[in-house]
Amino acid sequence: MKKYLRPFRNKYIFTISVFVIYNLFLDDVDIFTVISQNRKIAQLKESRAAVSIKLSETNYMLSKIKDQDFLEKLAREDKFFKKDDEDIFVITYK
Repeated sequence: MKKYLRPFRNKYIFTISVFVIYNLFLDDVDIFTVISQNRKIAQLKESRAAVSIKLSETNYMLSKIKDQDFLEKLAREDKFFKKDDEDIFVITYK
């Protein structure tokens, strides 16, 4: 046991080792906090990319909705809107 504690008799090595242990484990910004923050940043970047794709799709749909024919097609096919004298039959394939 004494041979393991021998390097810590030097005050510089002891001070540096206490400083390193404090900064790695005990400080407010320790190594575990830094790793978890980096993971959160990576997840947020992925979600940002997904949201930007959805935004571009939405902008495309908004530009297409200005056309009256496309708007009627969208309402009939996706929302199942109908005229007063029409019946709508939904056919599904398995």
